[in-house]
Formats: sequence, C-alpha cells, structure tokens
Amino acid sequence: MQRISNSKIGNRLVSKFGDRLEFARGLVTKPKTVGAIAPTSARMAVKMASLIRPDSGLPVLELGPGTGVITKAILDTGVKPENIYSIEYSASFIPGLKRRFSGINFIQGDAFNIKEIAEELGIKQFECVISALPLLNFPISQRVRLVVAALKLVEHGRPLVQFSYGPRPPVPERTRNFNVDHLGTVLRNIPPARIWTYTCSKQYPDQS
Repeated sequence: MQRISNSKIGNRLVSKFGDRLEFARGLVTKPKTVGAIAPTSARMAVKMASLIRPDSGLPVLELGPGTGVITKAILDTGVKPENIYSIEYSASFIPGLKRRFSGINFIQGDAFNIKEIAEELGIKQFECVISALPLLNFPISQRVRLVVAALKLVEHGRPLVQFSYGPRPPVPERTRNFNVDHLGTVLRNIPPARIWTYTCSKQYPDQS
C-alpha cells in the first residue's frame, strides 16, 4: 500500500484552501463576474476539456479561469502551457494562477472583448474556446455577441464549450446561426451544472 507523506497531504490541503479563499474573495468583491457559490468541480472541468484536440497545434482559449480548476483539466489533455491563453477579469485571481501554472498566458481583461484581445495577441484561430463565464448574469444581447465572437476565432465546426446552472442553454439556438448541443449534466458540482457546446451552423454567423 502506497503511503502519502504528511508534507504532500499538507500541500494539497493548503492548495485546496487557497483556491477556496481566492474564490471567496472574488465572490465578495465581484459577485457578478464569479456567478457561483463554489469553485467548479474537477469532474465538470474534465468533461469540458474532453473535446480539446491537443495534437491540432492550435492554442486553446479559456475564458474565466477563476482558481484554475478548468485550466488544470486543459493542461491534463496534453496541451502545452504556452499554447493556453486564459482571460480572467478579476485581477485578484491572476497572481495565484501564475504561481500555480507556470508558462500559461494569463491575461487580465474582459472576456467579452475577445476579438480585440486576439488581435492584440496576433492570433487568428484557436483550437476551441472553453468558457466558465457566468453568462446568465449578463444581458442576452451581450451573450449572443460573445458566442458569435468566439465562433469567429475557431475553425468551422470546432466548439465554444460553456457551462450554465440553468435548465436551458444560456444563449438559445434560435437567436443566431449557430448550433447548441447538450454535452452533459454534472450532478457532482455545487450547484449541479449543464455543459453546452456552440458550433457554427451551415451559414457562418455575422457580427451584427
């Protein structure tokens, strides 16, 4: 039977406590941008990252890394750290993310401006977009613009992966020319969440 040293157990507890402390601080200072009562579960993070093609050679765009649960799941698929670009609105999360994930490109900014951020980075196409943004906290028009902008940054047919706590997709399929599919429901998350994928339909969405 393999024994785990006390130091390793201690490091895990410190890391877990630190993540929850950072999350709590973000929840108090910017509740609209956090949009949850607990950090994303590892089970849901793995499910969201499962659609990534690590051998594509294209960078992955993450929106709203928070304490980094989904970031770790993205890394675990085999994507190189330098091929991950992660946009976080709350500046308080950035130092902890950089300490925990060396080499990943963390950007403090507004994920709703992904078109402008991608242009500044000089990146025209991503492998896919993985989003933990609390979209239900924002007006539907803003949500639609985000989906359209994200799908313009990926190859036709590649997804924007988004989770939501509501029973329906945060951006209904009928609002624009994209498809919405239910990837799965994760009950072992607080609260339980549904994962949705957005992909371009036959007609490419316009930016209007």
